[in-house]
Amino acid sequence: MELITEQLRAFPIMALFLCLGMGYGVGKFRVGKFELGGIAGTLLVAVFIGQIGGVNLSTDVQNVFFSLFIFMVGYNGGPQFFAALNRTALTKLLAAFMMTLWGLFFVIVVARLAGLDKGLAAGLAAGGLTQSAIIGTAGNAIDLLGLAADEAEKLKTNIAVGYSVTYIFGSIGPILAVSVIPIIMRVDLRQEAIKLAQKLSGGGRKLEEGEFLPMNRFDARAYQVNADATIAGKTVKDIESGYDGDLIVERLLHDSAPVDPNPETVVNARDVVVVSGLVATLTQFERSASGEIGEYPPELTVVEERRNVVVTNRKLTGKTLAELSEALTADQRRGVHISKITRMGHDVPVLHNTEIHAGDEVSIVGHKDDLNRVAKVAGYVPPSASVTNFIALGIGVAIGFLIGEISFVIAGTKVALGSGLGCLVTGLIIGYMRIRRPKIGGINRGAANFLQSFGLAVFVGVVGLNAGKPALEAIQEYGITLLLLGVVVTLMPMIVQFPINYFALRIKNPVEACAVVTGSRSGNPGFATLLEKAGNSTPTPAFTMTYAVANIFLTLWGPLVVAFVP
Repeated sequence: MELITEQLRAFPIMALFLCLGMGYGVGKFRVGKFELGGIAGTLLVAVFIGQIGGVNLSTDVQNVFFSLFIFMVGYNGGPQFFAALNRTALTKLLAAFMMTLWGLFFVIVVARLAGLDKGLAAGLAAGGLTQSAIIGTAGNAIDLLGLAADEAEKLKTNIAVGYSVTYIFGSIGPILAVSVIPIIMRVDLRQEAIKLAQKLSGGGRKLEEGEFLPMNRFDARAYQVNADATIAGKTVKDIESGYDGDLIVERLLHDSAPVDPNPETVVNARDVVVVSGLVATLTQFERSASGEIGEYPPELTVVEERRNVVVTNRKLTGKTLAELSEALTADQRRGVHISKITRMGHDVPVLHNTEIHAGDEVSIVGHKDDLNRVAKVAGYVPPSASVTNFIALGIGVAIGFLIGEISFVIAGTKVALGSGLGCLVTGLIIGYMRIRRPKIGGINRGAANFLQSFGLAVFVGVVGLNAGKPALEAIQEYGITLLLLGVVVTLMPMIVQFPINYFALRIKNPVEACAVVTGSRSGNPGFATLLEKAGNSTPTPAFTMTYAVANIFLTLWGPLVVAFVP
């Protein structure tokens, strides 16, 4: 055992990565619906390993990785944050902002009443409101207070303590809300989600157990055209026009010779026709042909592409898929299907009444030339996984540190924005600019998500290791008190805000009401539970816009907690 501890002291970087591996392993353990998560798991393991003492890492390490994390939070959330600022979403955005304000209010009130110091109060906010970024922004604010080094370090250690004790129930709170709200409203959440999907789909039939909406399911099939088939003798243009752009004639086999059809090509009896489109449309088409053939000749092989396009065209944003279909001509629509829409990393249902937002990543299927035409009109194709604009990343973080030097006085205390908030601001701006000007700030989504997750994990790992034994002593001293205060901070904002959402802001649809509550609390475990209960992705749009607001404003509250708590 002594050999292990000596190795960890000698190689603190090894200890850090050990914390990451073990922490994410611990975070995967489930108790019912609750999962601790890798970030909280890493912090707990780091605090535990830190008990051996002498495992210290430079604060420069935590500052670098926290800067990357917070910049990417802004970069990933910027497009959706600014795109959500419209009248139709105003009530949901206001609900999210008010929820964050209630969170700040209750943190400050209970911290003052309980006599918590600035560090414990900030940790209470980070854990009780499940916003890990507060650890960094509050820590930056403490650094700027001009305190003695040991006093500042103690306060930052207490941030980790408060977070560790309150995070678990902070994650459970939104899960409880998702379970309790439908009971209060006396509704079946699954049935309400089906109704909402039906409404969004333009009046589609009610879904029963085991059924699904095939709107984003595509296929290509070959059919034999007999003399009695209704499509025999018709042109490709006439055939396709009967299916409102949801079906494409891809290839023909005429007298055993393959033919690449154009709109004026006539489909004759005894031809074999290959069509692609929605599965439901293909089922309808089979009645017009004479039946699907079992084995496809090699000459009928059809190769198509799937491509992601980030929407930036203002003429498209705010319109539903049905409105887009009506606004485009048959020639403009031809050859391309929308198979998937992703917003802020979450899949949005592909339904008639689904709105397209700036920053949405739309997956389209079709031939290369058709995809090129549509991509040019809609926005831009995001960079490949091997491409990241390091100019935007480097300059953005550097400017963020400069913005962090801006300071002002609150309640007689000098408060600077800090590098964390500065990098968040530049991330938001660059994330938004890449939507308005596609060539600016292109950072691959996978790379951005990795930097965000890894940056935060390293940051909390360093915090836990450096906290060492004082963290455990503080947990033993304040544990029960902090836990109870965390319950108050977690539950009270939701208890106060939900009636406001329902009666004042008129957010009455049960699915959207639950989505707004979980999003406003940045409650990913709660959202996962909501998706499970709903059985479809209808909660996603309301969650994503409120989640973006909550992530940004809760992060901003870190220095305010430090300023308003004695």
